[in-house]
Amino acid sequence: MSISPPVSSLAALVREGRRFWTTPGGQAVRQAERACLGPVCERLFGVHSLELGLGGALADMCPVRHPMAWAPTRELADHPATLVCSPDTLPLPDACLSLVVIHHLLEVAPDPHRTLQEAARVTRDDGRLIIFGWMPLSAGGLPRMLPGRRRRLPWRGQWRTPVRLRDWLAFVDFEIERVDYCGFHLPGTLPGNAALETLGRRHNLPLGDSFMIQATRRPQLAQSQGARLGFASPFGGSALGATRLGQSRFPPEPYPPNDQKRVTEVD
Repeated sequence: MSISPPVSSLAALVREGRRFWTTPGGQAVRQAERACLGPVCERLFGVHSLELGLGGALADMCPVRHPMAWAPTRELADHPATLVCSPDTLPLPDACLSLVVIHHLLEVAPDPHRTLQEAARVTRDDGRLIIFGWMPLSAGGLPRMLPGRRRRLPWRGQWRTPVRLRDWLAFVDFEIERVDYCGFHLPGTLPGNAALETLGRRHNLPLGDSFMIQATRRPQLAQSQGARLGFASPFGGSALGATRLGQSRFPPEPYPPNDQKRVTEVD
């Protein structure tokens, strides 16, 4: 079966992302982000979690019994507990996950509105939705102004501030509980300066390369009981396929939307 252009584009994007996160710059940002996420994970418990991103597992220190990964094709699935689907059509029931992490995917996802809506849909009422994004005004964002840089990761795509994502989250009945900034460094250097990182984290300065949003469902809209995650058979050697589709409730972006047809892989 041939791969449709949207899926093949996602696969190419994931391969490019995995190459970036293995570079010294990617590893430096990743280490800073794990330092931000670590204290959050200490307070998170549950059965199921999901990471949507272009790199490897970031929240593997979290005490969740069944962590799941995501990949757009079977070839990119690293282990059996991987959802093989488009990120805007997750084959999971509502409110079934204790933790969902979106790691620098909203900047480059074909349909970021729907991707966020799906991530919110599968998050439990008492769960956490964590979003990592790039800060437009940062030392790491300055190279985006150079010619040709926006055609390569990590500088490509649409970078959005936490203020913008607060509006997006409101449409899926979530609210921001806290925003943390990480990856502090001087222009031309890599994150990893202990003094700058300590100073930036202590005062939570919005000058880091990336931000981490902790979002929860609005209390007045929370349900007393979330759905349980059930599968017809236990995870085995094959990955899952996607079957769910829906309409987004988000307002249009201030720029022309991506109208490519979304195609998901099915078993």
